[in-house]
Amino acid sequence: MVLRLHPAIAPLKAAVFPLVNKDGMPELARRIFDDLRKHYNTFYDDGGSIGRRYRRQDEAGTRSASPSTVSPTQDGTVTVRDRDTLKQERVAADRLVTYVAQKLK
Repeated sequence: MVLRLHPAIAPLKAAVFPLVNKDGMPELARRIFDDLRKHYNTFYDDGGSIGRRYRRQDEAGTRSASPSTVSPTQDGTVTVRDRDTLKQERVAADRLVTYVAQKLK
């Protein structure tokens, strides 16, 4: 069972996962990761299945109510998954830092 950490003490604010290791996806994911980590404690993971990566971050206590996982897509958006609700939302990659800031308020 995942402990719902208070936002102020959650060790990670977001994690970035490229869904596939081809078609420029890892490079795009790295750029997004580099952008986010300038502002927030962020983790990058490209190993194993997406489900296992989600579970590792859930166990690590990646911040709820903010993007717990961010997966870039080919159309310049990212899929953001909330840890607690599992709800997914598409956000323009160039607006992600602002999106995270709003979720952390």
